[in-house]
Amino acid sequence: MPGTRRQGVHAPAHARGGAATRRGGGAAGGGGAVPVPEEQLTAAGGAARSSETPARSSLRAAEPSRRGRALLRDVVHRDRTLTAGGAELRLLVIACTPEDTTAVDLASGSLVRLRVPWPAGHAPDLALFDVVEATLADDPESDDLAQPEAVTVAAPPRHVGSLQGRRVRRVLARLVTTHDDPLLGFHGPSAPYWGFHGLRPSLALIRPARGPQLLRRGADGSTWVRFGWARDDVWLPVEDGRAVRALAASRRDRLSGKALATALGFSPHYLLVALSGPRAGHCYKICAAVLPKG
Repeated sequence: MPGTRRQGVHAPAHARGGAATRRGGGAAGGGGAVPVPEEQLTAAGGAARSSETPARSSLRAAEPSRRGRALLRDVVHRDRTLTAGGAELRLLVIACTPEDTTAVDLASGSLVRLRVPWPAGHAPDLALFDVVEATLADDPESDDLAQPEAVTVAAPPRHVGSLQGRRVRRVLARLVTTHDDPLLGFHGPSAPYWGFHGLRPSLALIRPARGPQLLRRGADGSTWVRFGWARDDVWLPVEDGRAVRALAASRRDRLSGKALATALGFSPHYLLVALSGPRAGHCYKICAAVLPKG
């Protein structure tokens, strides 16, 4: 693999020289196309999303929207997330893509990947910090060894309200991964699917040591994020639709610091790093969401 761990195992030596949400820096921005290693291109295949924001579905209007204490009052706290078929979960959404919806189980405080059976022609429309209720399918298919947090839900989640401010900050602060271990338990940008045994997490909420910086790859227009993690210089493809659209709307090839905060509408504080599903036999590290502090 190109590069060394000290210099950044996630990017080759030649690349290091130049190479969606409601609310808030990093290295200096600049212009110019950014070279990214060809071996990671498959990981960026889903990064370029439509620039159009999907219409809100009737699922969001099914119940009156509630906020704050009312959403947390009847949550029964547990040590672990329920995974049995038919279990009902109340969750705080932090990322939503066609592949899955990442959320925090408010009862246990754990990260969960919901595999949602969205209706045909209906794009996923859950927003950052939405609170939803979901019922697990009779057979929740919670046996993916590469993604141990994944469960299948019986129907699209029901939107019941949203959280913001200090309540969100408390939830996210408890989930932050330390710098002691490599991201998602292994070095490098990917690992073979057969090498996972259900013992490593497929999600990590991190506070970058440096950055982040958003960059557009000139060859295919895909969006990448660059940030520091311990002593590593990390490059990951971005699959956060709002971050992708923010970079495109800026008409720049790089965004960081105040320019990035302005484009996003908030100061980026956390990154949600996730393991993709198998792509040509490998699972890739991706940036599933760029998040504010709360």
